[in-house]
Amino acid sequence: MTLDHPAEKGRPGRLGRFEKLAELASNFTSSALFSFLCVLLVAGFITVHLLHLPVEWQHLAGDAMAAVSLLLLALLKNSERRAEHAIQRKLDAIANALLEGQEGSRRKAHRELEEAIGIEEQE
Repeated sequence: MTLDHPAEKGRPGRLGRFEKLAELASNFTSSALFSFLCVLLVAGFITVHLLHLPVEWQHLAGDAMAAVSLLLLALLKNSERRAEHAIQRKLDAIANALLEGQEGSRRKAHRELEEAIGIEEQE
């Protein structure tokens, strides 16, 4: 286990297993199907309480909602950190290009700008 930034793990431009899983899960959780499942989960939670089912059922419904919330939080944070890193790399590339443009040299900055295009989809 490492405490590196999620976007800095592995090789540049390649997603690790966790990042691929997080990306797939992020795509699923932003779908209409997942929203529908969440509505069903909340409806089940309310139904369990309105029907005064045994406490075990109420705990099960509450625990299921807590587990989904925790997983969503982890996915959200991972996506946020990767997007933040991609934005920072783009800003750095733009700043370098502007600086080199003023100095008259454009080779390295131009390459960095090309690499920065679409980086959020690679990390």
